[in-house]
Amino acid sequence: MDDSNPLFLHEEITLLALHDEKGTSMASFPEHLIAGAVLAELLLISRISVDATRKKMVQLQDMAAIGEPIIDECLKQMRESSKPVSLRNWVSKFAKIKNLKHKAAKQLCARGILQEDESSLLIVFTQKVYKEVNATPEQKIVERMRTAIFSDDDEVNPRTVVLIALANGVDLLPKIFGSKEVRARKKRIKQIINGEIVGKATQEVIEACQAAVMAAIIIPVLAVGVGASS
Repeated sequence: MDDSNPLFLHEEITLLALHDEKGTSMASFPEHLIAGAVLAELLLISRISVDATRKKMVQLQDMAAIGEPIIDECLKQMRESSKPVSLRNWVSKFAKIKNLKHKAAKQLCARGILQEDESSLLIVFTQKVYKEVNATPEQKIVERMRTAIFSDDDEVNPRTVVLIALANGVDLLPKIFGSKEVRARKKRIKQIINGEIVGKATQEVIEACQAAVMAAIIIPVLAVGVGASS
């Protein structure tokens, strides 16, 4: 992989969420993370927009496929929808795409970043794992995030804002940078996630991305709560 073929947000968060040696996810509900990242991607490239209502209804601005399998599958669902759907409900719908987390990991395998393998689970069962074989792409992602979090730059790239928000929402930041270091930059992280350190032209998009990120993080927790109480 080279800089002329950059990773998509859902690939970046998948890579960050996987344990480098074990090849298993360090984040709960990775499908929702991927779904939130896809929606954020579509917002950042102006394929969708979100209205200003409380329900955050999504409008499809450009229905053409982009040549990326997961995003194109999501765009297809949007094209075929017979009625408007909220950002939150799209997160739920996308998260239910069959084998979503494996599809994202397999794309990283095709890029030569991960390698698919099998690991024993409770002796009897096996599970698919995806071990890192090329550390450079993840190192570049982490360095972008490190610069944003541990510097006092006046602006942060919107894609990096979304990535930090996703990672923070599932408590990945301490695993990446260390708990003590992350606590020391708590105020800065909050400013980044709130969109205070991006250009004014992108603040509206970041706000919509935040809604996608929040849905990706909150929906599975709510679902577990409902299941536990029923």
